[in-house]
Amino acid sequence: MKRRQVSAFSLSFLDIMFCGFGAVVLLVLILNHDTVRARNATFSDLRAEVVRLEREVLVGEEQLVTARNSLEATDQDLVVTQGEAEQVIQTLRELDIEIARMQKETLAGKAHVNQLSSDLKTLDEKNKRLGARRPGKKDKGDKLRQIAGEGDRQYLTGLKVGGKRILILVDASASMLDETIINIIRRRNMSDDKKRASAKWQRTLAVTDWLVSNLPGSAKFQLYVFNTRARAVVPGSKGKWLSASSMQDVDAAVEAVRKQVPGDGTSLYHAFAVAKKLSPRPDNILLVTDGLPTQGRSKPGSTTVSADQRLKHFEAAVRSLPSGIPVNTILMPMEGDAWAAAAFWKLAIDSTGSFMTPARDWP
Repeated sequence: MKRRQVSAFSLSFLDIMFCGFGAVVLLVLILNHDTVRARNATFSDLRAEVVRLEREVLVGEEQLVTARNSLEATDQDLVVTQGEAEQVIQTLRELDIEIARMQKETLAGKAHVNQLSSDLKTLDEKNKRLGARRPGKKDKGDKLRQIAGEGDRQYLTGLKVGGKRILILVDASASMLDETIINIIRRRNMSDDKKRASAKWQRTLAVTDWLVSNLPGSAKFQLYVFNTRARAVVPGSKGKWLSASSMQDVDAAVEAVRKQVPGDGTSLYHAFAVAKKLSPRPDNILLVTDGLPTQGRSKPGSTTVSADQRLKHFEAAVRSLPSGIPVNTILMPMEGDAWAAAAFWKLAIDSTGSFMTPARDWP
């Protein structure tokens, strides 16, 4: 009875011991599991921290690259800006120099003007002391006559009006009534007063007046008009020279040409023949016309004349002209005569004269 109790007690102790060992093992397992779980949690946290730090490093590198690029661009902009600034500074310096130069010129100009004003005042005082004549009685200079429109328009570039003996030939044919053929036909049937009043003829008279007024005072001159024949405008002066220094001769020539009435055809042959009849011969010819001649030495059989025929009449007249006399031609406007300008220009070259067509507002 007692032995069984002991055995039972013994088994119970073993069981207790075994159970206690199991509990320890379980506890160890539980502790190991908690340790592993804690380690894994710590590792995960560290892993996440490493990833976060790696990302921050990558972002930092990208920002660093961007910052470097921005810095390089800023350096380039700075270089360009510095270059532009240097250009601006150089431009400002040049402007300062130019302004200083202009100010210097302005001061010099003012001083010059002041000096001129002083000189004029001095001359005016001397003029008053010497008892100068009134403005209305001033010397006319080289001009023989004073004509309307004196000033900037009183010029003829290259026209040679000089010489010792000057022959002025003025075309007084029907074509001098107008610039167009249809109007010439209309005007040649009008009265003499209306013919003289035509605009083209009035311009021709103004040109003639200018030529006579600008002759050298020491020269001799003669004024002829021509159409189918040539005639001296001053009665009784045929074949004779007039004196440019004589106001009586000058005024007589101007007034006589104003009484002429344009009409008939044009013979340049008879106009140039005057040069042979004057003794001594002229050393300069001033020719006022509007185109090539319509006939030669004799009256043509036909009422019409072609451009080729007119050119032949011109060439024949030029051949009859005495050599060595310059011919200065003033060509008035005329339609339908395309070869006239070239022909008279060649005449000017060959005779060492001049050729021009005046502006409509001259003289």
